[in-house]
Amino acid sequence: MTRSVLVPSSLTREAEDKREATRKLGYVARAATIFRVDRLIVYPDDAGDDGRYGDGFVDTVLSYAATPPQLRKELWDRRPELEYVGVLPPLRVRSQTGSESDGSGSLRQGIVTEVGSDGRVRVNCGLQHPVSLVVPPGMEVHEGERVPIRVSSRRPLRARITDDPLPGYQVERAELTTALARDDAGVRIAASRHGEPLSVSRLDQLVERFADTGGMTVVFGAPERGLPEILDVEPGEETLRDDSEPDGARFDLWLNTVPNQGSEVVRTEEALFATLASLTLE
Repeated sequence: MTRSVLVPSSLTREAEDKREATRKLGYVARAATIFRVDRLIVYPDDAGDDGRYGDGFVDTVLSYAATPPQLRKELWDRRPELEYVGVLPPLRVRSQTGSESDGSGSLRQGIVTEVGSDGRVRVNCGLQHPVSLVVPPGMEVHEGERVPIRVSSRRPLRARITDDPLPGYQVERAELTTALARDDAGVRIAASRHGEPLSVSRLDQLVERFADTGGMTVVFGAPERGLPEILDVEPGEETLRDDSEPDGARFDLWLNTVPNQGSEVVRTEEALFATLASLTLE
């Protein structure tokens, strides 16, 4: 089942400084990792994004957080967006090993450092030295690209490039309508306090729909700027999915995943934990 989460580029708009903004994104990255999100998509909210931390701040920090520690130095240069990444919590992405995977050995990420003309590439996968590996038939890789590596033995070293999904989440940047119109979007959910309260019986129905459609896409708003404000619609008059529209679907459901909240404000990163904890139950 494919799990996609959309957050706006204005996600850190209320943070007092870049350190706090980075820390907030660390919680988002943790939620995406804990609940096995496949895609973390940043959609533009130009009206709510004050640009204090630079264009692409949110997706850059989230991408850095998703990069294995042993590969960060090689993949990322010194950038102003990454000034305070030391406050990011470790994600400790769970590798697939043994009987939990589709093949033998542990799955890890590598970075292609050199592409040869003989169908082989040199890959840095966090071992002592870059290794020379054969590119599988039909696969095309480029220098600087992250690739999944299956390591079946370290002494002697036996490793191969595979077509397994990379561990952890992948960060993309896309328009909201484009992300919702994807064929593998599954059930399209707008997370909003103005939505239908989530209940046990409603959750049972949703789990069945997730299985039927192959996944879900959950969209969140920004602090003090929820989805109705971002989409410029009145609460209660939100446009639901309409397959007759040329840009495809918008939403199948507006859902309040924190009904009867005890705080006046539920922060976006808190809403991610509450929402994904419920919707990933099986």
